[in-house]
Amino acid sequence: MTATGTFGLSSEARNLHWLLSNLVEEVPGVHSVAVVSSDGLLLLSSDPGLNTEAATPVRRKGPRGSSADLATIVSGIGSLTIGAAKLMEGGGVKQTMVAMEEGSVFVMAISDGSLLGVHATPDCDMSVVAYHMALFVGRAGHVLTPELRDELRKSMENTK
Repeated sequence: MTATGTFGLSSEARNLHWLLSNLVEEVPGVHSVAVVSSDGLLLLSSDPGLNTEAATPVRRKGPRGSSADLATIVSGIGSLTIGAAKLMEGGGVKQTMVAMEEGSVFVMAISDGSLLGVHATPDCDMSVVAYHMALFVGRAGHVLTPELRDELRKSMENTK
């Protein structure tokens, strides 16, 4: 999301947008990032489709280039792994990774059911991606209050 897309948002919301942009720009191999609420709604996105003027052709590659598609995937993977953990009595799910021939998807719990999802290249350094995701979660988890989630949700609805 560009700086103009954060106009009018609270400092906490702008900070989360900045953290998300940093994750995409600073971590090699990351195509796109999405934060999804516990009810599956997109809260934050790097949406390569919205930033086509700033995105390189490699960064635009992704699930149909749409943040909504990545959010759906993240929500579905999160739900599936939470259900599996309950069936196996494995406790809370911390992170899920799906490695494919042409890419990888990482999902990490943030707080109270919110999820961070990353779509990356197949040759990305998985430990570096996971490390930066953990940094994001550590910084975002304590500020992702119900009020902030509501503000972010409304912000995403206004960009459609």
